[in-house]
Amino acid sequence: MALAPTPPQQRPTMRHSSAFLLPPPSASPATDAATVALVVLNQPLPRFAPLLWSRAALRVCADGGANRVFDGMPELLPGQDAGEVRARYKPDVIKGDMDSVRPQVKEYYANLGTKIVDESHDQDTTDLHKCISFIAKNSTVADKSNLCILVLGALGGRFDHEMGNINVLHIFPNINIILLSNDCLIFLLPRTHNHEIHVERSIEGPHCGLIPIGMPSTSTTTTGLRWNLDNTSMSYGGLISTSNIVEDDKVTVTSESDLIWTISLQN
Repeated sequence: MALAPTPPQQRPTMRHSSAFLLPPPSASPATDAATVALVVLNQPLPRFAPLLWSRAALRVCADGGANRVFDGMPELLPGQDAGEVRARYKPDVIKGDMDSVRPQVKEYYANLGTKIVDESHDQDTTDLHKCISFIAKNSTVADKSNLCILVLGALGGRFDHEMGNINVLHIFPNINIILLSNDCLIFLLPRTHNHEIHVERSIEGPHCGLIPIGMPSTSTTTTGLRWNLDNTSMSYGGLISTSNIVEDDKVTVTSESDLIWTISLQN
């Protein structure tokens, strides 16, 4: 027999912020209150990659993501010497099945001390799944709710890769994983909590969405949106909240199921 969901008034509140995208010296609650790790996947680097790199305590490239750092960081910092940029933005770990990273790139970083973890024997999990597992197992943070993993290159490119990356959010619901592209970010709102989303209006919004992936949402209630939900049911084949608009600096979400939150990023 399935257990009844915890009533909303008895759930703890989880707070979310994208202040890690604010330029220094702005305070960053996400980085001040949590240990931040960065994962780079095999897609073009977003414009804010150097900023997030500097705020991370651990930087992991998923296989061909190492190529993106090797090629892309000098492109994002065109006024600086490319060799110095590559040496400065050295990943701590390259992990995956090693079918995408160029041999010369792997050798270059290995000579600089990057740890190479070959998991070509495991074809049942994605490279992102492998990286999240590695970070969770090797993090010194006892409470995984204080671990924030930022993922670059998770959106865009092949649709099956995107869906695999979204699936990873559901596999690790107790870890704060944020998928980022130049255009938007997404993260999971687990049904075990109520949620407060603090919107950094100088860098994100106004467009947003709440999407039930994995199961229908029998009841979702929000505040802070132009078109708020009031005990609303959402499901594929029915209503899903896309092209909504953030109206307030704080959005609250209560739901009987896991939801994906997405919000646009400003250029």
